[in-house]
Amino acid sequence: MDRRQLAHARGGLDEDRVAQLEKLGMVWSHFDVACEEGLAAARGWAAGHGHLLAPLDATFQGCRVGIWLKNQRAAARKAQEVEQRRAEGLPVQSAVGALAEVRREQLEDIDPSWCPAWPVEWQRAFHLVRLHLDAGLPLPTSPGGVVPQGEDLGRWVRSVRLGWDQLTTVQQWMCEQVLGIEPAIEDEKPKPRRTQADKWAMNYQAAKQFYEREGHLQVPRKHVERIVGEDQGAGTQARSVDRQPAQPGGDAVPGAGGAAVRDRDAVGVAALRETTAHDARLHSRP
Repeated sequence: MDRRQLAHARGGLDEDRVAQLEKLGMVWSHFDVACEEGLAAARGWAAGHGHLLAPLDATFQGCRVGIWLKNQRAAARKAQEVEQRRAEGLPVQSAVGALAEVRREQLEDIDPSWCPAWPVEWQRAFHLVRLHLDAGLPLPTSPGGVVPQGEDLGRWVRSVRLGWDQLTTVQQWMCEQVLGIEPAIEDEKPKPRRTQADKWAMNYQAAKQFYEREGHLQVPRKHVERIVGEDQGAGTQARSVDRQPAQPGGDAVPGAGGAAVRDRDAVGVAALRETTAHDARLHSRP
């Protein structure tokens, strides 16, 4: 910053001299120039897309408007944090990097939802679904059907319905009242994926049930044991007692039905046999 810029920043130049220098192309603040260039690019990008929720890789006439907007959102959150601390009477160490009020208003004039409290990607999809509905088209519900600006609206709607409980109260209201989206019912929700421990427990239960009924574990390769348990009706759950061959390089032990049984399963079968034999000895005592 030279002496003229410093004097201008301190208010030491009269208006006539400021006007004369500005006519000569005087740049008082390179930061302000960069902001104006960013705003111009943001206006241009929004004019072509209908919103200011640009992805990170968005550009306009060579300006990386997506990155610029990301930085402005970070500055806006910094300004909000400073305002909140001041309102609560807490000390503010520094306001450097906070977005100026005039800059925030300029961005809000372009798009009031430019800096949402949730991910920009979510807000962008919401905006595009609203535009889709405003055009008199039905709500997209199937993935791959409607993909404006690279956003799969059907996939987004489905994710909103299935993840309803993870949304904020405001997001739920927006989806329900503005877009007419309702949360998914229980029958529509996918079944929770079983863990390896769950699968092992089910297979072990099947083997135990077969042994208790047949008295051995020489299970035919294609046999399927239908488990009857407290939480399931007879024949509602099917689990094969047979074991698949071990993976290449893995240790295997010959198992029921001639199939290979991995170490973990072999230990379980051995324990089952020992437990059943122990119970049989107890029942055979006079």
